[in-house]
Amino acid sequence: MPDLSLAFSFAAGLPYSLTLLTILLAHELGHFLTCRYYGIDASPPYFIGVPTIIGTFGAFIRIRSAIPSRRQLFDVAVAGPLAGFAFLVPALGVGLAYSKIIPGIANSGDVIFGTPLLIRLLESLIFPGVPWTHIYLHPVARAAWVGILATALNLMPIGQLDGGHIVYALASRWHKGLTLVFIAVLIPCGLLFSYTWLFWAVVLFFLARRHPLVYDTTPVGAGRTRLALLSLAIFVLCFSLVPIRI
Repeated sequence: MPDLSLAFSFAAGLPYSLTLLTILLAHELGHFLTCRYYGIDASPPYFIGVPTIIGTFGAFIRIRSAIPSRRQLFDVAVAGPLAGFAFLVPALGVGLAYSKIIPGIANSGDVIFGTPLLIRLLESLIFPGVPWTHIYLHPVARAAWVGILATALNLMPIGQLDGGHIVYALASRWHKGLTLVFIAVLIPCGLLFSYTWLFWAVVLFFLARRHPLVYDTTPVGAGRTRLALLSLAIFVLCFSLVPIRI
């Protein structure tokens, strides 16, 4: 007789994994399709699977040609977070609708997940009057949580992250200073709130500080500036000082 327990375990993980793959794919396809629109040579999305509690280090595309203008750089950068956000919000809503109320569940267990502002807002709509510590997230909502974390990380105004690209496109002269300031800010965040920020401070300092030059001084325009403000609002909704606590 075949061992069905493995098959049942695999099937139980599909709501989480398929939801997360969809959100990450939407993010990277936002970048990829915008590159294709502008004729920028870019690879298809690659996924980074790792045996951690969330199962992934995200996904990425490799841009293999220079980006000639600030407007194109801005569009490529902003398209990913906006596309991912458009998918993760409905996934979070559906996941919360199937979530359960278990008193004190958020503060139990060996790993405690933070609750960004976006999740708290939707929880207050779906579970009015219920403390967030009593809500046990459905796997679909947990996948959306990982997508929220990835969105917040990508929108930090640092180096070659999406947020860094946006800052460079808007005002390249601020890019280097803001990158160093925000990496420095991650250090006290790591010491006071979550050691994971120390990990990201080291990774970003050594691997993502510098930005390729774009020899273009044309302003991005008022419409793109408004999209930058929208991206800032999304960052605020998704960011959490304590994403994971052991």
